[in-house]
Amino acid sequence: MLKKLLMTHSALVLSTLMFTGATLSAETPGAPAFEVATIRPAPTPTPDLILAGKMHFGMKVDAARIDIGFMSLRDLIVTAYRVKPFQITGPDWITAQRFDIVATIPEGASKDKVPEMLQALLAERFGLKLHRESKEMPVYLLTVGKSGPKFKESPPDADTPASTAPEPDPAKPDGAIVIGAGDQQIRVNRGRGAGPSIEASGGPNGKMNATVGPNGMMHMELQKVTMARLAEMLTPMLDRPVVDRTGLAGNFQIALDLAMQDMMQMARAAGAGLPIPALPPPAPGLGGQTPTASDPAGGSIFASVQQLGLRLEKDKAPFENLVIDHLEKNPTDN
Repeated sequence: MLKKLLMTHSALVLSTLMFTGATLSAETPGAPAFEVATIRPAPTPTPDLILAGKMHFGMKVDAARIDIGFMSLRDLIVTAYRVKPFQITGPDWITAQRFDIVATIPEGASKDKVPEMLQALLAERFGLKLHRESKEMPVYLLTVGKSGPKFKESPPDADTPASTAPEPDPAKPDGAIVIGAGDQQIRVNRGRGAGPSIEASGGPNGKMNATVGPNGMMHMELQKVTMARLAEMLTPMLDRPVVDRTGLAGNFQIALDLAMQDMMQMARAAGAGLPIPALPPPAPGLGGQTPTASDPAGGSIFASVQQLGLRLEKDKAPFENLVIDHLEKNPTDN
């Protein structure tokens, strides 16, 4: 159970990171570029590698360099062009191969220009060429239900120092498994009775806690999330993008109860080739109530959203899309 949980949440970490004209090169004249960049295929994550702390995910940027771990070409394009995954049209294999990248940022260059540097890197090393199109797409509108929202605003950020406690020893039965570091750190605690729990610290959503129950349901609590970010998080688990139309501004404390099958769908949408686990079916409804909003493609998501006092309504909306005209599967030599 723990290994299946690790594989699932590793993909969420990835999901964990984050928009007309003629065909153009990804690199524009005069655009900033990395001084040196090394690109290597990322190792396939396995529970054993994760338990040993030998995997890293996401992107870390400081004044001197950028360190990217286990990101697909789609992830890189999303970051480089500041778009959402559903705004990219290209071959299916852009989510398959994952890469580790270490690159040097030119002295005096702003970290804000890292996306443009990634554009130049994709053009030079992967031969990326693309063009932009405007297209109307089917969406779900995230709106407020008749009874209003059933969650609270997040309190102001506490000005507390970062913890300096030593990391638990993964070899000990009751020790936490630590993945990543800083605001991308994830701790998997080996629970007793109730099952393992996951804690993610920092990041745009603040602290996140998730607990897996015996019925295959994951209870997830987010301490600081905007409605726009909630819509982004729901999108990979549904059959169309989710667009925020709640009109609610600020950060909120959100709790979601999701079936593990829906979490695995998010993992597969992120490009992780994970099998569907053999889990018991969740109990009808959530909290002992039968949901009145449901959709075959939504599973537990519609019921959980309804319990927040929100709704998902089918509609259409225009989006700018990036259409890939040319892209190599493998980079040129380092």
